[in-house]
Amino acid sequence: MGCMYNSGCVHVVCMHANEDALTPCMPAHNLLYFKACCMEVIRMHVHTFSFLGSQMIRELVPHDIIRLQTPEDWKKAIVAQYTKHASLSQDGAKSAFLKHVSRWQTFGSAFFEVKQTTEPRFPETLLIAINKNGVNLINPATKELLATHAFTQISNWSSGNTYFHMTIGNLVNGSRLLCETNLGYKMDDLLTSYISLMLTNINKQQRKESITAGPAKARAQANKQPAGG
Repeated sequence: MGCMYNSGCVHVVCMHANEDALTPCMPAHNLLYFKACCMEVIRMHVHTFSFLGSQMIRELVPHDIIRLQTPEDWKKAIVAQYTKHASLSQDGAKSAFLKHVSRWQTFGSAFFEVKQTTEPRFPETLLIAINKNGVNLINPATKELLATHAFTQISNWSSGNTYFHMTIGNLVNGSRLLCETNLGYKMDDLLTSYISLMLTNINKQQRKESITAGPAKARAQANKQPAGG
């Protein structure tokens, strides 16, 4: 959070979010908020909206939802959102956006589109988002968050050239998620890194608690010693 108010840092993070990280799972209403803020970020600090033609609409609105409204309706919606935040400076717009999305369950995720073959409740095609919260399962069509599995719930995982497998719960009674993907090795590496970090932090906390508890335990034992010889 220390760099959020640094102009260069905010610009890089916001642009990365625009191009790579957030669009795959962002609901339409949040996309409008995001795109309105980014109108300040991208060369658009002007007093007219004449530049919002069909080409610009295609740049601002993700291809999978652009057909939900006409270009004119998208323009009206974006302008309405922009007007609400027109007083923001460029850095203010970027910071406001980052503050807004940092509360989302999928903030800071790496996204992987896979085909799953084991869970009948979920669609065959899933969007898996891996971040500090765990492994998130998303419906790519509706952007609905279907489930989140914390790292403490994941007991085993494996990957190969064409698959990624994960066990949730214990190895005997847990459930398995079997996925077809060419990016299983990346998912494996990312999951390994997050869980290694989690275990490292747990060990550090346990050592800290042990060191803190040492003197208190010694005093308690001393107090229990009988008076006199």
